[in-house]
Amino acid sequence: MKQIKIGTCVPGPVAEEWLKGFVGKGFETFSLNFHMSLEGTDLDKLALNTEKILAGTDSKITTVGYYCNPIQYAEHRKTLEKVICTAEKFGATHVSTFAGAWEGKPVESAYEEFGKVFRELADLAEEKGVKLGIENCLMDGTWEHATCNIGFNPKAWEVMFEEVKNDNFGLEWEPTHQMVQLIDPVTELRKWCKKIVHVHGKDATIDWDAVRHGGISGAVPFVWHRMPGFGDTNWRDIISILRSNGYEDDICIEGYHDPVYRGELEMTGQLHALNYLKWCRGGEFTPTPWEK
Repeated sequence: MKQIKIGTCVPGPVAEEWLKGFVGKGFETFSLNFHMSLEGTDLDKLALNTEKILAGTDSKITTVGYYCNPIQYAEHRKTLEKVICTAEKFGATHVSTFAGAWEGKPVESAYEEFGKVFRELADLAEEKGVKLGIENCLMDGTWEHATCNIGFNPKAWEVMFEEVKNDNFGLEWEPTHQMVQLIDPVTELRKWCKKIVHVHGKDATIDWDAVRHGGISGAVPFVWHRMPGFGDTNWRDIISILRSNGYEDDICIEGYHDPVYRGELEMTGQLHALNYLKWCRGGEFTPTPWEK
């Protein structure tokens, strides 16, 4: 079995500058992420330049994320197709995105269009040799009023995987987005692990007293996104479940959200999360001498 690599997410528009700061600090992989727009980024040029930055290192780009609404906006879908077609130039084996939605309408209203759009996108990704993952982020949506992603709840996943049956199509999963729904991520992972194609390393802390007294309507803060190692989730369990189900891809730390380890403490938090996740996977792989 291959080692589960630990990496980090880097904003795509500043990837050339920021990657130089991450190289040499122990990150084994990178995910380059764009949100709603490429912000004028030339993907072909970026692929060439990042290859030069990572040359001579053991690190590689595994994932290109373009988080958009390909159901509602034709230009988003076109850009996502470009990302899928360009991923191999980065050496990436994954493309991540949102499932899309009809903005302001119930999740169920988008099922039919989701199937039409993502059957074609999954086929394109399969043709290009990459896995296509849907991040499980609510994006401030609800079941009755989705924003840009219907793929945040297991009830929707059941329909999504009936609509799109490609083996290269699955979830980009992280505990945080389930915890803000008060879903137990470890219990969920045991059921859905076979559908996970990529993992974001982000955690959360839930204030249960705030939940008991103020609920989860938003009037009172009850949850904070955290770096792994500072949140409530047992990542030893997560990595054990991933490994026991044959997961051999990477976990990319998604920083930039922690209310404490941000700004001048961002890299401190990310390096703690990196070392913590490496510890949770059992440290470095060491071959067993009597196993051949």
